[in-house]
Amino acid sequence: MPKITDRHVAFSTPWFDVIAKRVDDDPSPHFTVLPADYVAVVATDPDGRFLLVKQFRPVVEADTIELPSGLVDPGETPEAAVRRELIEETGHEAGEIEFLGELTPDVGRLGNRLWCFAASSARALVPAPQLHDGITLVRLTADEFLASLRELRCDHALNFAVLMLAALKGRFPLHGVPAARR
Repeated sequence: MPKITDRHVAFSTPWFDVIAKRVDDDPSPHFTVLPADYVAVVATDPDGRFLLVKQFRPVVEADTIELPSGLVDPGETPEAAVRRELIEETGHEAGEIEFLGELTPDVGRLGNRLWCFAASSARALVPAPQLHDGITLVRLTADEFLASLRELRCDHALNFAVLMLAALKGRFPLHGVPAARR
């Protein structure tokens, strides 16, 4: 098995570091982008509607519809981060949070982890907190959510991964929406 013979920070920003690594005797460095770990949650309200967020993403220069998610702050546990993000982005508080699994977002470039959770019957806080600027709460039924995924209105690849974990654990339905026509 190859070995890392050198590892150092080649570039640093407030959002991520770029780590240069040498593998065995290969003279070319291999670069890893190292942001903080992420969390994401498949959350439903007491009516069974999925809680999603709509926001403008400068990277893709478009509004996106996504699962509530965000970065794990230094010293914060992934569960504390997902609880915080759910409140900040949806104004809802989860009672029980179920850990679904830990994923590698991109084995070719990213060195962080994606912590995946599910929360059912998340309650709206009263009074409703101010959501993060630019974020709008979107509530969808299971059929509406599945349709938005099938039609790629929700096209965030990491969200698809979280939803697959949730489906495998019986926390997200994959039935009820016909396959896309070819």
